[in-house]
Amino acid sequence: MSKNKVTIKDIALYAQVSTATVSKIINNKDTNISKETREKVLNIIEKYNYIPNRMASSLVTKKTKTIGLVIPDISNPFFPEIARGVEDHANSEGYSVIVCNTDNSVEKEEKYISMLMEKMVDGIIMTAAEKENENIDFYKRIDIPIVLVDRDINIDMVKGRVLVDNFKGAYNGVSYMIHKGYKKIVMLSGPESKNTSYDRVEAYKQALKDHNIQFECVVEGKYSLEWGKEGVKKLLEKNVEFDAIFCANDLIAIGAIKELKSVKKSIPKDVGILGFDGIYIGEIIDPTLSTIKQPNYMMGYKSAEVLIDVINKNTTNNKDITLDTELIIRDSL
Repeated sequence: MSKNKVTIKDIALYAQVSTATVSKIINNKDTNISKETREKVLNIIEKYNYIPNRMASSLVTKKTKTIGLVIPDISNPFFPEIARGVEDHANSEGYSVIVCNTDNSVEKEEKYISMLMEKMVDGIIMTAAEKENENIDFYKRIDIPIVLVDRDINIDMVKGRVLVDNFKGAYNGVSYMIHKGYKKIVMLSGPESKNTSYDRVEAYKQALKDHNIQFECVVEGKYSLEWGKEGVKKLLEKNVEFDAIFCANDLIAIGAIKELKSVKKSIPKDVGILGFDGIYIGEIIDPTLSTIKQPNYMMGYKSAEVLIDVINKNTTNNKDITLDTELIIRDSL
């Protein structure tokens, strides 16, 4: 047998099994096949360096066994963990993942979704860009299932959402700050047009109200380290008196810490800092960052689980999953 153009029929002939048996083993649907047969087929596949023709198989199955992952900022350590969770579950089900980074650009988001549809992916997992996409006609052209992770938006083809309870997490975090004795807590927010930011801002306000704190200050910006620095500069320029900052994500918090340290503010002695996300960098900065940790790996894993269930028609109803956060207290509070 030539090693150059080995087909599934060749593998079946050499292993003395049917092509259906080889197909089941390749696609991890071999629960009723003996271990001995499975190992024999896999050894032959390895020996002859057989690569399944996914495009040919997709003409029969109407599936490419490929999904897209669209994320807004690959440089934010929060998203690679989501990607790892997606990939781990997808690979366990025999799916490949195409990762697209939009740089928080609506235009890039549209471009990548169009490209993924052209490549005939079976579905898309997406975290939307910060700015709201107002091109409704574009969304109407999407004809494959979408599962949203981390940020919620309204799209007709959304078949599931994997989010965290942003309100509960933020409320518990701000309440903890108040119990620690902070009275003038400002918030550096992300764009409030997104449900994620909106829920965190509303939780901040509700916690202050429930604890009879009269001071309230929200400064809206972006989910970036640069905005953390800029937000602190604005507060200092306006002579806002504050003793703590609740930041809408960890990158904002890290930027805030850097700026405060540059003007000789001691943390947490002069200003307490709380972030949101739980990225690994928070453990190694000085001071280490207190944060509201999201289970980002599990968010990715579950989003892939939901999407593949939809693709395989294991569920017909939209499936929304809300996961809990965890308050992590370190040196910044």
